[in-house]
Amino acid sequence: MFPASVFRLANGLTFIHQEISATPVVVADVWVRAGARVEPEPWFGMAHFLEHMIFKGTATLPPGMFDQKIENWGGVTNAATSYDYAHYCITTATPFLPEILPYLGELLQNPAIPEDEFRRERDVVLEEIRSCQDDPDWIGFQSLIQNLYQHHPYGRSVLGSEEQLMQHSPEAMRCFHSTYYQPENMTVVIVGGIAEQPALELVNRTFDKFTVPSHKCPQNQEFAKPQITGIRRQELYLPRLEQARLLMGWIGPGVEQLGKAYGLDLLSVLLSEGRTSRLVRDLREEQQLVQRICSNFSLQKDSSLFTIAAWLEPENLEQVESLIRLHLHDLIACGISEQEIARAQRLLCNDFAFSTETPNQLAGLYGYYNTIAQAEIAVTYPEKIKSFDAQQLQQLAKEHLSPDHYVVTVLKPYEW
Repeated sequence: MFPASVFRLANGLTFIHQEISATPVVVADVWVRAGARVEPEPWFGMAHFLEHMIFKGTATLPPGMFDQKIENWGGVTNAATSYDYAHYCITTATPFLPEILPYLGELLQNPAIPEDEFRRERDVVLEEIRSCQDDPDWIGFQSLIQNLYQHHPYGRSVLGSEEQLMQHSPEAMRCFHSTYYQPENMTVVIVGGIAEQPALELVNRTFDKFTVPSHKCPQNQEFAKPQITGIRRQELYLPRLEQARLLMGWIGPGVEQLGKAYGLDLLSVLLSEGRTSRLVRDLREEQQLVQRICSNFSLQKDSSLFTIAAWLEPENLEQVESLIRLHLHDLIACGISEQEIARAQRLLCNDFAFSTETPNQLAGLYGYYNTIAQAEIAVTYPEKIKSFDAQQLQQLAKEHLSPDHYVVTVLKPYEW
């Protein structure tokens, strides 16, 4: 049973509430379907840049006042942008929420996006981009997803590029905001020490001043689901790189096949979670060919991402890639033991339990799932994970983790 209450407000906004009476803290999360995935072609990087500009005030709220109010009341605020969402969060003592939430609501609904603040904050975002470009792991990952999602927004950097950012204007950002920051795209989640009725009344009062949607925003392009045929390879040579990187990527199902997606989570744990997992035991513990190896499954709305990454000496790159392919072939051809499955299920169910203990964790879980699908399925994760058997996982590996169809990015030191 879903432990929270879900409301659809008259204006189309979704409100999710769960009272935890034992805590004096309350978390208010706002999730917007306005991530990089919806950016029209001229405006790549706009969603993340707008996240910065949201906090630069409105016609009635000067820049910096929101931060000052949060600090004065002892609260904490944060924000993030990804492909499928933009996310804004407040954590505060329960009595202060009715004072703080209206300020966030005002910022989200009516940002002024003044030209002087726009220019100053653009320099901040440009520095963020330059900083990332000094990180070899970021460079490798961006190269991998660009090669994997060649004609899909998931293949772009959420930050955009310096060239793209320099072409943005405050007017274009206001247009993007008024198009996507609308109630039907928004989920407000409140979890903690506040009862349902006052929380509902507060959200109804706070989120009632949305701007008229713009019809000038360029249309977002339709994009086909990416496919991989054969092995697509890219090698990059970087200065000051102490260890080589091997990154391999596969495309998984999106939320429309959520059951299969959860199965890939299990396969990721089975391959590289802990010293007894297949890749870690063989390549790190026994053969000592890698310093570190991990796999990861990232659920996304359209098509998810499965990766295997290794940190190793350059002379071992070819051998390690071949051995990983052999492990995948063995997974598909020979199957999986019940002991392996039980271990992976136990680890994932424990992780889920540990990640749903606090108001922050619960609010994030509900908001994320409601943004990409619907909130109620968030709590079905342990049940779905426990439902898999060896034959189902073997079939999933065959469908989505082919040793002959993947994308690979290799990073090597300049001198190699």
